[in-house]
Amino acid sequence: MKTLAGRRTRLLAATTATAALVLVAAGCSSSDSGSGKTTVKGVHLVKAGQLTTCTHLPYPPFQSEVNGKVQGFDVSLVDLVAKDLGVKQQILDTPFENFKTGAFLNSGECDLAAAGMTITAERKKNVDFSDPYFEATQAVLVDKNSGIGSLADVKAKGKKLGAQAQTTGEDYVKSKGYDPISFESSDAVLNGLRTGQVQAVVIDYPVVQGWLKDKANADKFKVVDNLKTGEQYGFTVKKGNKALLDAVNKAIKTAKADGTYKKIYEQWIGPYEASVASPAAS
Repeated sequence: MKTLAGRRTRLLAATTATAALVLVAAGCSSSDSGSGKTTVKGVHLVKAGQLTTCTHLPYPPFQSEVNGKVQGFDVSLVDLVAKDLGVKQQILDTPFENFKTGAFLNSGECDLAAAGMTITAERKKNVDFSDPYFEATQAVLVDKNSGIGSLADVKAKGKKLGAQAQTTGEDYVKSKGYDPISFESSDAVLNGLRTGQVQAVVIDYPVVQGWLKDKANADKFKVVDNLKTGEQYGFTVKKGNKALLDAVNKAIKTAKADGTYKKIYEQWIGPYEASVASPAAS
């Protein structure tokens, strides 16, 4: 993912089905003298009374803004972490480049990052990842009239392929010898397919699932390949922030055990698949 140059960051309140459960527990936090931070259940937060999450919008069904409110699969899961800490989640929309470097975590602007981000060895050099919470594959979506039946057909038939910039989907097709047209957001990827700039796109399968819930998209486009790239998503924290990492992992583990994860999955993604709920640790 890549944002437009000069894009302003925006602080947005996260509102989801679980948001009603998120309460501020003023009596359970203590202020760090002179720092403006708070400590809640042993976890240091960058701002009092809230868990500040960096994300990059839009990326449905994981996070997207609807009527000024950020909602989605990632948002609902992080709401559970905030609930356990007795604070509210607040979301800061930031360029995706910062997720790779951990810049906004290191600068103290965010406590954690949630952006449908694949766990990779390269990214682990700069941030600490949570336990994997989602198993992802890459889908190849095409116009039904394109004559494309697979990823291989894109090259064989001289068609144009699109991908979201700086994502693992783009990296994957480049590693296979393709030269995709890069788009700055998932919305731009879909628009490129709609307008004929490209005849096929590769992007995370859950994103495609969300698109195809719209009848107009389902009538016009179809999935011709599902590429199993072994990708797993994780949330990230500043390197060495073990207390917050433990809190995130606890929330993920509990949600999978008590059925909350399944409900959130079905709300935002679709029919539940147990394999994505219990990915092996990276």
